[in-house]
Amino acid sequence: MEAIKISLDDYVLFGGGANGESYDHKKDPSVMLKLYFPGKIQQPLDEMLLARKVYELGIPTPEPGEYVVTEDGRYGIRFHRILGKKSYSRAVGDNPEKVEQYAAEFAQMCLELHATEVNPADFEDVKVRYHKLLEANKFFTVKEKDKLSKFISEVPDTTKAIHGDLQYSNAIFVGDKRYFIDLGDFCYGNNMFDLGMVYLCCYLSDEDFISQTYHMPKSLAMKFWDSFAPVYFGKDIPLKEIEEQIRPYAGLKTLIIERDTQRPMPEFRAALSTIL
Repeated sequence: MEAIKISLDDYVLFGGGANGESYDHKKDPSVMLKLYFPGKIQQPLDEMLLARKVYELGIPTPEPGEYVVTEDGRYGIRFHRILGKKSYSRAVGDNPEKVEQYAAEFAQMCLELHATEVNPADFEDVKVRYHKLLEANKFFTVKEKDKLSKFISEVPDTTKAIHGDLQYSNAIFVGDKRYFIDLGDFCYGNNMFDLGMVYLCCYLSDEDFISQTYHMPKSLAMKFWDSFAPVYFGKDIPLKEIEEQIRPYAGLKTLIIERDTQRPMPEFRAALSTIL
């Protein structure tokens, strides 16, 4: 894919992160630019190609943008914003009386996502991803890694879509249109890997993190899960039974968190007690 040449004179900086910077278009509020730091060429290209593959599957996600390059040789992606959007986490925080409605809508989105069949040749297997994370982890012992590896290997295989970072802040809506966003970790496999993140965000994360990240008190986040689970799993399965199944998958997210924080996270490892 050939990058489109653009001028940064048309944009104004509004934020930054670990990989690059974000810009608003000076004249068109629907246009934003994600520009990677110098030397990063493959990363935006890979992100663009993955976004196009996901979009072509029919999964509700904003239409992929354009692969661009600036005069100084920085590569990035130009997106078209969905104006007036709101994430499900922000919506719950702003309208706590609607938590059951929003949880049910999000659960329905997840059910449809996890029913989507993918071509394994186009995406990574979630189990392969977790085995890589486990191998690179510096904080689990060899014995613990062996137990975790066995658990991951024995999870039933599927070729269904996995978001990869299924937080309720990564689903947005405007009017009657709903979309998944931030699909950079999209892959395929067992849906429990995805649902573990939902549970972690609602139950395992602490009060301060939930308040700062998801704009609600932890008690409301827990109510979101309690409303989400019966819609996703069915009302006949007790919440306690669902949580017993989910907790190990939520605990596996420790591998991602420890990779990013570069320190052991005992508060999340506790969810791995049935494995370790």
